[in-house]
Amino acid sequence: MDIFLLLVGFLLVVVGVAGSFLPVIPGPLCGWLGLLVIHLTSVLPMDWTFLGITLAVAVLIFVLDYFIPIWGTKRFGGTKAGAYGAGIGMLVGIFMGPVGIIFGPFIGALAGELSQKTPMKQAYKAALGSFIGFLTGTFLKFLVCTAFLVLYVLRFWAYKGDFL
Repeated sequence: MDIFLLLVGFLLVVVGVAGSFLPVIPGPLCGWLGLLVIHLTSVLPMDWTFLGITLAVAVLIFVLDYFIPIWGTKRFGGTKAGAYGAGIGMLVGIFMGPVGIIFGPFIGALAGELSQKTPMKQAYKAALGSFIGFLTGTFLKFLVCTAFLVLYVLRFWAYKGDFL
């Protein structure tokens, strides 16, 4: 059973890394589930502090991923309408697949700014801030999920003799 859990945990961590780029997979949470599964084996001792800290990081990054594009819009001079547009664009983009997730916040911020009669140059700048925010969120998810993968491998390596 431990080998099965080991494989499932590894698969979840790898899917978590892929989820950094695939919008339908919550990468950090999936990666954390992989860490949880390896701790459910009879070989590794349950480390509640480790699991609690990594869960907090996973949830924080998961939540921040939705707010960073909105903050990017504001940082690049967007109005509240642009920030709301970026948020709406992200929500609508979820239903349109990867292209929608990538460009939804950009288009939403642009539409929000243009609805306020913002000049095109300023509206485009705010939308660009939203896109940069999206890229920042993706990068943070990738860093966290890669760290989870490394932590998984280190935990396995420390107890590899007991697994095999």
